[in-house]
Amino acid sequence: MRLLPFFSGIGDNNMKGLIRSLSRGRSQLKQNVTRHKIRVENLSVTVSATGSAVGFGTAVAGDIPEGNILLLGAAAYLTLAGSGSDANLVDTWNGDFAVGSAPDADGSLAGAEVDMLPSTAVGPAVAEVSPRTRSVNATQVMLDNTDGSLEMNLNVLIDAADITDDQSVILTVNGEIELVYIVLGDD
Repeated sequence: MRLLPFFSGIGDNNMKGLIRSLSRGRSQLKQNVTRHKIRVENLSVTVSATGSAVGFGTAVAGDIPEGNILLLGAAAYLTLAGSGSDANLVDTWNGDFAVGSAPDADGSLAGAEVDMLPSTAVGPAVAEVSPRTRSVNATQVMLDNTDGSLEMNLNVLIDAADITDDQSVILTVNGEIELVYIVLGDD
């Protein structure tokens, strides 16, 4: 009596398709490398200036999965726009943006405020709209999100004197952010 393999009669092409289909639908925790693309559509960021200092603000652009996250790289292409008629914002404003696991606390863009994407210069704007700006990061970083509390924060600065002293402006952000990471276990 001759024993046939379990997949006997299935051609190699079908086998390849079966293996691929079995690998789909797995949770991000079980995948080796995950590529996550976040579409940023009409995200509002309130940027406030205290006195004549630089204006800064933060908005949550997305979530980070729970676990020990090894960020392998990130890229963003973003456009930031004022209303087009905000008297508190200079039409040709300049600034910076970064993406981090912490919100910007003081207008400096440092540490966890820039651990996903570094501070990247924006501007000059035309009629309050920035050019589409590219930011990339190929430096690996380990993010401890074992408690599930971290978020992807879009941190924005507007140069001093580009916002009327002690005023706030609302920017609308559009574009995409891509992260490539590995989940290295969880508590």
